[in-house]
Amino acid sequence: MSPDVPGRDGARILTMNRGSSSLKAAIYRAAADEKLELSIQVDRADSSAGHVTITDAGGKSLLDTAVGHDDSDGALNIVFDWLAKQGYLGDMAAAGHRIVHGGTRFTEPQRVTPDFLTELETLVPLDPDHLPEAIAGIRFISQKLPELPQIACFDTAFHSGLPTVARMYAIPRHLYDEGVRRYGFHGLSYEYVLQELRAMDGGLAEGRVIIAHLGNGASMVALRGGKSVDTSMGYTPLEGLVMGTRSGDVDPGALIYLLQQGKMSPGELGEHLNKRSGLLGVSGSSEDMRDLLEKSPDDAHAAEAVELFCYRAKKYIGAYAAALGGLDLLVFTGGIGEHAAPVRDKICAGLEFLGIQLDPTRNHSNAPVISRTDAAVKVRVIPTNEDLMIVRHVRAALGWA
Repeated sequence: MSPDVPGRDGARILTMNRGSSSLKAAIYRAAADEKLELSIQVDRADSSAGHVTITDAGGKSLLDTAVGHDDSDGALNIVFDWLAKQGYLGDMAAAGHRIVHGGTRFTEPQRVTPDFLTELETLVPLDPDHLPEAIAGIRFISQKLPELPQIACFDTAFHSGLPTVARMYAIPRHLYDEGVRRYGFHGLSYEYVLQELRAMDGGLAEGRVIIAHLGNGASMVALRGGKSVDTSMGYTPLEGLVMGTRSGDVDPGALIYLLQQGKMSPGELGEHLNKRSGLLGVSGSSEDMRDLLEKSPDDAHAAEAVELFCYRAKKYIGAYAAALGGLDLLVFTGGIGEHAAPVRDKICAGLEFLGIQLDPTRNHSNAPVISRTDAAVKVRVIPTNEDLMIVRHVRAALGWA
């Protein structure tokens, strides 16, 4: 921390979560109460149609403006110019970044240095959709605030201890040795939810737990003793559940067919699997679960998209209960998991044999506990907070935890 920055109670931490064309950021007080001060959202950050919104902790709009040009750093310049004018940068203690992929090398948060950035750039082929923009964001802050400590927090780190059997694909071993293996993602979300579970349920959180992070990106993790023992995303975030625009599990033979028959180039195939599939691809109309639930009574394709999403999630819960040897606790998180009661109901229907029994009234009201009081498996709804998890990693890196 710069000598000019006040002590931890007066200092601030910036969190950055930069995607291929969007940015979510926040500013928190660095004190132990971890108070949120600002939320920052940039949509279409890489185009002239980009838009910047900044709100306070209560949701009041403080800035709402178009980017207006195609400069890749244009939106960040708007954000940082506003932060500087409002006095937020003078007492900034550090910045924390969500980095989607850490490969085999990075299994815990890292202090950003030139050597670290050089190593991180070698991982871009693993995650070309997220890493280049995340690296660009780190470099932007280094130029604006060269003395500011920056901490990289990896989504894959939470799963770095996966058992070998859950980490491997049944492909030639030399490919595994070269890094073609299952990494898992959404780690910052799972880490935060696990901390919340430990505070709420104590020892139960150390038992056999499944967390379903259901949002535009969707995944599931099986935990035993608070450790990831299996997770639905693999080498990339494409594997596993049906998502907003990602396909989830697809027979590799079907993809080979599309390539060999010249129906798609590798680039086109990647575009279809990542951005035109999932709920959007099946429904043909929307990637938003709220829209699909509303359309389902009159739109067969929307109804099929919802059913497929829920069916795939149900299958993974069954598989992970088998891997864990039973189930003590099921948690829903993410935008869909936290707010879509009909989806939770469809997923859990038929899982009574595992001890899962929802209370319809609790589920409809998105209560913290949505299972029946006498159910063998407790089912919770816990809002996730990746930004707050980043803040905690930053505080630990600064020696404040």
